[in-house]
Amino acid sequence: MLNYVKLKIKNIHPGNLALQAYQNQTLMITLHKHLLISLLLLGSATLHAQTKAPAYQIKGKVLDENQQELIYALVNLYQSKDSALVTGTLTNEQGEFNFLKALEGSYLIEVESMGYQKKFHGPFLVNTSHQMITITNIAMQPETKQLNAVTIFAKKPLIERKNGKVILNVASSTIASGNTAMEILSKAPGVTADNEGNFSLRGKAGVNIMIDGKLTYLSTAQLSHLLRATPGSSIQNIEIISNPTAKYDAAGTGGIININLKKNSSYGTNGNFQIGGGYGTFYKSDVGISLNHRSKKVNIFGNYNYGNNKEYEDLFVKRSTKAQESLTYFDQEAKQNYFKRNNTYKAGIDYYLNDHQIIGFMASGYVNNNKTTDLILTKIGAHPGTTDSTVLGDNPGKSTFRNQSYNLNYKAVLDTSGQEFNADIDYSRIKNTEQTTYQSQFTDANGTAFKSPLIFRNSTPAKINIFAAKLDYAYPFNPELKLETGLKSSYVNTDNDFQSAELQDNSWINDPTKSNRFTYKESINAAYAALHKTFEGGTNVQIGLRTELTHSEGNSITLQNLLKRSYLDFFPNFAINHSLSKDHDLGFSYSRRIDRPGYQSLNPFIYYADLYTLSQGNPALKPEYANALELTYGYQKKTNFALAYTKTKDVIATTLLTDTIKKTLLLYEQNLASRSTISFNINRPVVLTNWWSTNNDVTLYYSRFSSPELMGAPFKNGKTTFILNTTQTFLINKTLNAELAANYTSGQAYGTYIAKPIYGIDLGISKSFASERANLKFAINDVFNTREIKINSAIPLQDYRLSQKQESRIFRLTFNYNFGSTVIKPARERSNSSELEQNRVKSGN
Repeated sequence: MLNYVKLKIKNIHPGNLALQAYQNQTLMITLHKHLLISLLLLGSATLHAQTKAPAYQIKGKVLDENQQELIYALVNLYQSKDSALVTGTLTNEQGEFNFLKALEGSYLIEVESMGYQKKFHGPFLVNTSHQMITITNIAMQPETKQLNAVTIFAKKPLIERKNGKVILNVASSTIASGNTAMEILSKAPGVTADNEGNFSLRGKAGVNIMIDGKLTYLSTAQLSHLLRATPGSSIQNIEIISNPTAKYDAAGTGGIININLKKNSSYGTNGNFQIGGGYGTFYKSDVGISLNHRSKKVNIFGNYNYGNNKEYEDLFVKRSTKAQESLTYFDQEAKQNYFKRNNTYKAGIDYYLNDHQIIGFMASGYVNNNKTTDLILTKIGAHPGTTDSTVLGDNPGKSTFRNQSYNLNYKAVLDTSGQEFNADIDYSRIKNTEQTTYQSQFTDANGTAFKSPLIFRNSTPAKINIFAAKLDYAYPFNPELKLETGLKSSYVNTDNDFQSAELQDNSWINDPTKSNRFTYKESINAAYAALHKTFEGGTNVQIGLRTELTHSEGNSITLQNLLKRSYLDFFPNFAINHSLSKDHDLGFSYSRRIDRPGYQSLNPFIYYADLYTLSQGNPALKPEYANALELTYGYQKKTNFALAYTKTKDVIATTLLTDTIKKTLLLYEQNLASRSTISFNINRPVVLTNWWSTNNDVTLYYSRFSSPELMGAPFKNGKTTFILNTTQTFLINKTLNAELAANYTSGQAYGTYIAKPIYGIDLGISKSFASERANLKFAINDVFNTREIKINSAIPLQDYRLSQKQESRIFRLTFNYNFGSTVIKPARERSNSSELEQNRVKSGN
């Protein structure tokens, strides 16, 4: 991404300069690139000139005039005898610097930072009597003279690759404005989503979604609702991790997608206000505010977001059912409207016990109220195109989803070498209530009613309690060797009381044959250890092992069916990265992972989408296990190649099964024997001109599902798929930029069905003003209204075709304003321990 620098002569407050320097660290490094290259070359030559000589360590910390850590200050190391430059570095987010492998001698330290006076320290000796030199609290003083001010206009690239992760910088994207997390994720590089909200990464299903590094423990449907209610304006970036380390929960056979929400990082009292509106077929609106007060000892924060959206979805299903020698043809058209009012909130406090210890408490939650209208016309005939009878369904519904979560967190930095301890305790209580009334009228070919209407309703109240606690500890034996280890325990208790009633003589009569109460308990106790080693010559090795002990108990109280399971699993992982030269990097990784069934996927109740389409849980579902290999190659730190292979056993797949007697279509999850996926990915950013840059991501993969027996016959379903994501960024001037993004996914294999190609184009434009405190964004999603999901059966004995068109072409206008103090302090990262469990619970967004 391009950075523009404009120089002006004026009196600049040093705090503003420090702010600019931090916010635009990438630009600062660019401005010093020639100097830093020289520093590194000189430092490398000096430090390694005598490979057999003993090496020593010089480290320290830099503070500003308020005794706060000064980050990204330039620290130079000189020989004191002749002032020859040895090497240089930048302070990290704790204001610390560290020179490794210094040779015996006398040295000087010089510290530079924009807006501050240059500071020297020394001389000091490094020898066998002083093998480690620790320089504590180098205090910098503000620069007060007239300076050449730097007005910086910088923007992070939309897509970055760091430490085995693909990072999507949502906060810097114009197109992401006004979109939901679900919409952004479905267009991320290598990511695809089916009509039920299941995500795949480069053809690998079983992707686990995390928020701020924490699993949410929601079912697929619940997570889909939550992502649709999470505004894109609240997201900082999205990390896509194909082979996670042992520190992460083992859940997610397809990898992990981590959504990092925005965090306030400024001292004083400050906040952000955003309001937006959109129009597609219906109007949409959202508004949000975040407030933060930060001092040296205390940080108090909170935010609230409200969304009021009306959406539509058109569904078309054509299928035939064979009973003995006769065929029955169904032609269904459904028009669904959704009315969503979503409220999300968060409040918390961090208290800094001292410079090295922090304790914090946070409460968050949501209250989401939804209403739906669902009109379904089903034409039934003995021949294609003919209608012998019709069923007209009018199925209104309403639902409420409530979540309240609490997090207690403690963090201690035990020394300056990187020894660190983290502890989290989490509790969440979720209460969901859904009710749908099904009203069906039956008419013959002439439109005359031939039997009485059928009216019934389903109510699905659910209560979920989640408790989780975890401990993480990091210990560096030396600068080249680091150990990470930790423990985690989680417990989940769900209670689903599914109730079905039929309307008779204007009274609702409970139908015990269609009602079911299902409870589920699950505990997972885990431990992990990971060792990181850096070798001379540019080789980094990471090896880890995670073990998880799972106890589960599913109880269908109505059916008197109790299923208990206990299993112990080991999840090794390994990664090695080697720098062949400055332009060539090679990497290899391996991991074993698990995907457990969602809580409600184990509930055997029958849920009706309409009279002829229904879904049912499967209490016999087993976890699926995957072994994943990946080989990566990087060229000039820009072009990246990845070749991956994943083998999944007992893969959990949604199958669409036809009942030839009842003539219904059943959505049913079951274990297929295996899935094999091989993929090849290329990513390359290209700067075409000083105002036009582009990022391109291409994935080609082959995925095959197989099972020795499905519906009485062997089953295989495989297909080669091509995915293209390209983003074009246009820097019109320092306050105005535009983006155009296009994505295309060819046909894919999903369990027992085939998905047709899907594609679309988005564009947006962004204008900053009021000294870049205010921003106005206009975006159009799916400019040509082409995004539509189409699937058909991969089972030869089944005949169905489904088309699902959601409201995708939407015009959005979003205004964002930052107010209050802008003195930067690095934001604290908080790691919740219960996010995985919450990911498997329905949130109804």
